[in-house]
Amino acid sequence: MGELRYGTNQLYCQISGQTPLPRVTTKETNPVDHHVGARVRLRRIMLGMSQEKLGDALGVTFQQVQKYEKGANRIGASRLENISRALEVPPSYFFDGMSGSPSQPGFSEERTPSPIASFLSTAEGLHLNRAFSRIKDAKVRRRVIDLVVALADDETRDDVTI
Repeated sequence: MGELRYGTNQLYCQISGQTPLPRVTTKETNPVDHHVGARVRLRRIMLGMSQEKLGDALGVTFQQVQKYEKGANRIGASRLENISRALEVPPSYFFDGMSGSPSQPGFSEERTPSPIASFLSTAEGLHLNRAFSRIKDAKVRRRVIDLVVALADDETRDDVTI
């Protein structure tokens, strides 16, 4: 028979005369895994917890936590339960706001998150929101908003002139 240079699928197809199945080499993250991972990251950051500390609580490495947060690795049910305990939220928290939820009208349609929700789920957005909410004086908060608007308008003008 000679030396085997093929995988099982290709060898079977060579013997049977069938066409081999194409190999899928790119791995796309599942939208649910991505959403759940983003919610894990958001909650972890809200608590001021490092990936290493969460990993220690779960008995995994911080690299594994990174993969969960990016949606690259799927989180099993028991692991999700452990994460919910470590992050002090119910497991349902990780599915909040997910498109495809039957409680939402038109649940079969994909819904893209708003730019505001996307920004608030980043570390920058969360830190900015936390710091802003600690400002007690309403006049100071208004001046901060005016400053940010002025800076954003200035950048927009710079983009147009370039």
